[in-house]
Amino acid sequence: MTNTQACLITIGDELLIGQVIDTNSAWIAQQLNAEGIDVTKRIAVGDTDKDIRDVLDEEIPKADLVIITGGLGPTSDDITKPLLCDYFGGKLVVNERVRQHLLDIFARRNRPILERNMKQAEVPDNCTVLFNRMGTAPGMLFTKGEKRIISLPGVPFEMMNIMEHEVLPLLRKLATGEAIVHRTIFTAGEGESIIAEKILDIEAALPPHIKLAYLPNAGMVRLRLTGRSNDKKTLEQEVRQWQQQLAERLDNIVIALEDQSLQEILSNTLKTKKLTIGFAESCTGGCLGHYMTQVPGASEYFYGSMVCYQNHIKESVLGVKAGTLAEHGAVSAQTAIEMAQGAQRLLKADYTLSVTGMLGPFDEGVKSGKVWMAVAHGTGVITKDFTFHYDRARNKEMAVQMGMLLLWKVINGKL
Repeated sequence: MTNTQACLITIGDELLIGQVIDTNSAWIAQQLNAEGIDVTKRIAVGDTDKDIRDVLDEEIPKADLVIITGGLGPTSDDITKPLLCDYFGGKLVVNERVRQHLLDIFARRNRPILERNMKQAEVPDNCTVLFNRMGTAPGMLFTKGEKRIISLPGVPFEMMNIMEHEVLPLLRKLATGEAIVHRTIFTAGEGESIIAEKILDIEAALPPHIKLAYLPNAGMVRLRLTGRSNDKKTLEQEVRQWQQQLAERLDNIVIALEDQSLQEILSNTLKTKKLTIGFAESCTGGCLGHYMTQVPGASEYFYGSMVCYQNHIKESVLGVKAGTLAEHGAVSAQTAIEMAQGAQRLLKADYTLSVTGMLGPFDEGVKSGKVWMAVAHGTGVITKDFTFHYDRARNKEMAVQMGMLLLWKVINGKL
């Protein structure tokens, strides 16, 4: 029995010109894959009637499931709903639940509701409404024989909410085919080629229904095992055993056995150990604080981040000595140490991390990508330097990731 085949279509001129990056289809693909649904194609099209119709004509015969995002809204360029209504031979009617939802939203916001807003309550009479708890544009489900075509808003948090509350429960009821099980080994400290050499015999011994993928990113490598079988319970046990075998072989570089972000892994460690942290940031400009506060519950362990970009602010706020800056410069182990110690005095956190560096670009002959970090804890300080070789944005991302990793290693006694 074959798995459901899905095609994802994103609508919007802004996607085609690169003004907006399509994160919707990536997220949807992850959710579908976890449910055993194979995404065979991802397509972006512009806001034109012909282009959308052409892609529907081509993809609906091939796929069991088509999910469309974008083009649902109150403005004139939101053409998806009337187009789909016509495409499937329906007519627009007012949905009372959506209408009342719109009235409630505008009443809570104490804002007048316009006629174009009320148009959101009109839906094709031949669709199933997928209720949008987070916004005004409802999703829609159309059925054509055994095919299902789903249209969702392009606003990510609205799309995700409809997927989680409406679409995925429906798809689970309809699910057939083999199960798909994923397991992850999160590593840091070695490149993928070295890792591949270390686990060569294990990878060669994997059965045909279990595959191993290498997913490198920002100084870390995720190993992802993917198994497929009609017996989900047995498959889960089998994949978990292979995961454990790989983790034991790579023990010294394994960070986690969950598919999580580094900030989530660090957050879990802090919660478990009941520790607190704070940052003193120069070149990262507050990004470390931003990343940590993306995780729910950050107030339990995160005390704050002081962005001291200029040298005189490093002196006046963090207490970095003028002589240190004059003798060693802002990008140095000595400055990083005094920044971390200053942050610990002010924040009273268990651990403080400082980051100072030059991200580039610079004039010829001036070295960029050099970053110094320090972690202060009690009376002890650990320093580490990095040299990144990318552009400014990538160097900043690397500094943030390596900073969180350094902090995790120090807290766990791995450095």
